[in-house]
This record gives sequence, structure tokens and C-alpha cells, in this order.
Amino acid sequence: MNHKRLLKLTSTIILISILISFNYSTLFSQSTNFRAEEHKLMMTLNHIYNRYVDTVNAKSIVEAAIVGMLKELDPHSVYLSGEELRKANEPLAGSFTGIGVEFNIMKDTIMVVSAIPGGPSDKLGIMPGDKIIKIDTINATGKKVTNSFVMKQLRGPKGSKVVVSIYRRGFKELLDFEITRDKIPIFSLDASYMASKDVGYIKLSRFAESTMSEFHKAFQELQAKGMKHLILDLRYNSGG
Repeated sequence: MNHKRLLKLTSTIILISILISFNYSTLFSQSTNFRAEEHKLMMTLNHIYNRYVDTVNAKSIVEAAIVGMLKELDPHSVYLSGEELRKANEPLAGSFTGIGVEFNIMKDTIMVVSAIPGGPSDKLGIMPGDKIIKIDTINATGKKVTNSFVMKQLRGPKGSKVVVSIYRRGFKELLDFEITRDKIPIFSLDASYMASKDVGYIKLSRFAESTMSEFHKAFQELQAKGMKHLILDLRYNSGG
């Protein structure tokens, strides 16, 4: 490392150390404390971009910072990249091919929120609360488990098979399910009919982009049949 690069790196370290240790309470009141921290973050990024000894990938360090910040909140607050968001929204806006489960990643473990009614997993008896431990003998726990990892492993061509090993409370051994991937239904409304002379019944299994239009259509049809009261069934609806 030449003399100029060494001086540049040293000045960067000193400047960042000053930023971290500097007490912003002398400049900002309690009501603007968040703005002070925002300023500190922007100043740090600015010094990294302009004074760090090597070229940095702006996108990668910003995304890493966002992931780190959200980890400090709670297990449910996560950051999705643009590609991950597109894939996550597919079940809400269009059809996709897979095993038919909605999931969350809880402490580096894949937790089944619900099996989509009528999908392959639902037909095999996969239940909310099941934890997917292995996918085709690949360990599916740990830091490598992200939304993109899960989707890459569980989605695939229609008719292809995947074996998932599931931990279920009450069972000592993992339960193996061989699942044949299929086109997953994206409709929200499972049933709509008159339960009695003036009582209508609508069951919504999930919330998606088409939920409102499906509901309005069913509601109007039941009203035309004399509905005065409505049973709205949201059991096992995992949200959306």
C-alpha cells in the first residue's frame, strides 16, 4: 500500500471514529434526535464513498446496512430486494408453480404459516406451524435461509417432485413429504352461498390483489338472492 493510500485510509478511520463518538445532543434537541442519527449515517456513508482506501459497491453496503437495522427491530421486520419482492408478490398478483405454502422465516427456520387450500401441500396434510428442516436432503436452516433461497428450492416446473423434511410438534422424528409441484390457485374466495333464507356465507382463504373484486361480486350475487345477514369466514386465512 503506498503512502497516499495509507494516509487516506487513516483519515477515514479517524473521521468515522469522530462521527461515532461525537455527542449530537449539543446540536439537536430531543425532538430531532432521529434526524441527528440520520445525519450521522449519511455522513458516515459519505466518508466511506469519498475517502475509503478502495472502491466500494454502494448498493451492497447500503442494502447490508438496511438488513442490519431491521434485525434490531423484531423477527418479523425484514428487507426484500427488488427481485425478492417481485417473487414474494407473485402469489398475490399472478399464478405460480410450487408446493403451495405461505411461510415466514423465524430465527433462520422456515415456518409454514398456512398451506394454500387446494394446493399440493394442503392435499398432503402439511399444517400451520410445521417447520421445514430439509429440502431434498439440503439443510434448510441457518443464515443461508432467505426468501430467495426458499423460493428457489420449493418452486419448480409443474409435475416435478421435491421432498421436504418437516419438524412437527409432538413427533420425535422428522416427517418426510414428497410433494409434486403444481400450479397454485390464487383465488381468495373458496365458497359463497346462502346458508339460510336470509343469511349468506362467504369464505375467504387469503388476501390477494383480486380479493376485493371477488368479494364484491359474491356479495352482490347473495344480495340478489335475498341476503340480509352475512357470515364472513376468515378461518385459516393467513393474511396477505
